[in-house]
Amino acid sequence: MVTAAVKASERVAKYADMFSAMGTEPRLRIMQLLLTAHPDGLVVGDIQSELDIPNSTLSHHLDKLKNEDLVQVKREGTFLRYTANTEALREVLQFLYAECCTRSSAIKPRDIVQFCK
Repeated sequence: MVTAAVKASERVAKYADMFSAMGTEPRLRIMQLLLTAHPDGLVVGDIQSELDIPNSTLSHHLDKLKNEDLVQVKREGTFLRYTANTEALREVLQFLYAECCTRSSAIKPRDIVQFCK
């Protein structure tokens, strides 16, 4: 039987891994670029030319983001098209929102709305 505490701990570990995956400048730049290109995403060559990251390094970063379910990839002929997984990002934001704005009221919800404008 899985307790609520175990489930909560597993969620925290999952979100920690997601934050860790975005925790480098190149990966955060990739996420920012893919969100800018949402919902169409970008092919690898466009990401590479936009961010000037060597192909082998870019492949490593994209794999890390994909492994944490932060990006989705679709083959189009000989190209790979990456898109930001907005559902996964929504989950992470909901987690933070619940902790900082609902449970502890550390930040007022209206401040977040104003911050995002």
